[in-house]
Amino acid sequence: MSMEQIAGQWKAKRILKHALQSGKVSHAYLFSGPSGTGRLALARAFAKALFCTAGGDDACGECLECRKFDNGNQPDLIMIEPDGQSIKIDQIRELQRGLAYRGSGDSRKIYIIERADKMTLQAANSLLKFLEEPSFPVVAILITDNGQAMLPTIRSRSQLVPFLPFSPAEMLKALVDEGHPPTLARAAVQLSSGLDGAREIIQQNQFAEIRNVVIQLGKESLTRFTAAMISIQQQFFKTDIGNQPQLLLSLLALWFKDMIQFQAGRQESIVYIDQLEWISKHAFSRPIEGWIACIEHTLEAGKRIRSNVAPQLAVEQLLVNLQEG
Repeated sequence: MSMEQIAGQWKAKRILKHALQSGKVSHAYLFSGPSGTGRLALARAFAKALFCTAGGDDACGECLECRKFDNGNQPDLIMIEPDGQSIKIDQIRELQRGLAYRGSGDSRKIYIIERADKMTLQAANSLLKFLEEPSFPVVAILITDNGQAMLPTIRSRSQLVPFLPFSPAEMLKALVDEGHPPTLARAAVQLSSGLDGAREIIQQNQFAEIRNVVIQLGKESLTRFTAAMISIQQQFFKTDIGNQPQLLLSLLALWFKDMIQFQAGRQESIVYIDQLEWISKHAFSRPIEGWIACIEHTLEAGKRIRSNVAPQLAVEQLLVNLQEG
């Protein structure tokens, strides 16, 4: 995969492409930002571009070095991640020995350290010395949720590459481009702060099934109390999906939020876009304050479950509250 094929992060890409275009590649980069924003994917794509012999601002995907990279046969790339809860000094020493062993010739060496903020103080100090005195062409890519958690001396010797959280619109486009159903993707991006998390949600076997139950429940809960009670018992708690009440409640809150979005004229923001016709006929059956109350009741049911109230009891009480308004 090339950098251009990775979703979003235009600022990070601009920094990295400028380095490739100008030939002014730093000896160390600090990829800092929340997980799920494509940090590792872009780190690998940047490494691929650094190995590429075509000389552009991205990997060509066709040269021998690109093909070696794609086949997992690039010996000059080293990946480091925490051993247990931390990255230990022995891992950094092993990295240095490995790079020194591969240091013959002029070819560039690259190492990527995931969760670099998990380095012990001894490991960080050992890495610092290596950053200051590389004995051959080497590029370090340090990945962290929080750049401020790194030693100031490491930060000052690294080029910061900021990663920003994806907007729901960016995540939706990326998921749809990957081939995920738009109806599921619209819900998944609202339930996750990052693209990786959205992928995990949408790939759950039961996600589509729970969404269908929520649609039925959302329609029945306001006027057909008995039907809603039967639905929640037979189609949720007596089935394999009954062990995910929090996901059910999160999706139900989005259903009520859609009613507010429709009233406010923000149809482009509606999650249950396949139910737009029904929503258009019923969104004004309650004032916005009424839909806000429905959301609050739904969130309260989630809190009760987290406080060890039986999920079925909490959801049935929610249906009573929704009926009463």
